[in-house]
Amino acid sequence: MAKKDQAMEVQKQEEVSADEMERTRSSRCFVPKADIYETDQEIIILADVPGANDKTVDITLEKNVLSINAYVEPLRTGDYDIAYAEYEEGDYQRSFRLSDEIDQEKIEAVVSEGVLRLHLPKSQEAKTKKIVVRTK
Repeated sequence: MAKKDQAMEVQKQEEVSADEMERTRSSRCFVPKADIYETDQEIIILADVPGANDKTVDITLEKNVLSINAYVEPLRTGDYDIAYAEYEEGDYQRSFRLSDEIDQEKIEAVVSEGVLRLHLPKSQEAKTKKIVVRTK
């Protein structure tokens, strides 16, 4: 089956260790899980970035690569020690390659309760157009 042309390519999901990239922070770094939705008007990315907020998320767009960096400060505990933890703390980093179908000037991002929501509107040329069929 031929691969359908897509407005975005997703990098392989995996955990990234700090020694596999150039980082100035000593904390661990994870690739956030993401759900991607597409409508006729836009592509929506929901990425899990628990512990991040609007001041700690950095999103850049350079040469059609949208990069997400979220920096999370470790949770400071009070007068107790953690006996067991399933959640590992760390930063988040992930990139998406965008096609020219995305209107890069109108990209919006909102972070709330540990979820980053990116709205990537399609350019006018990429939107689905209805062709009127007439009889002769």
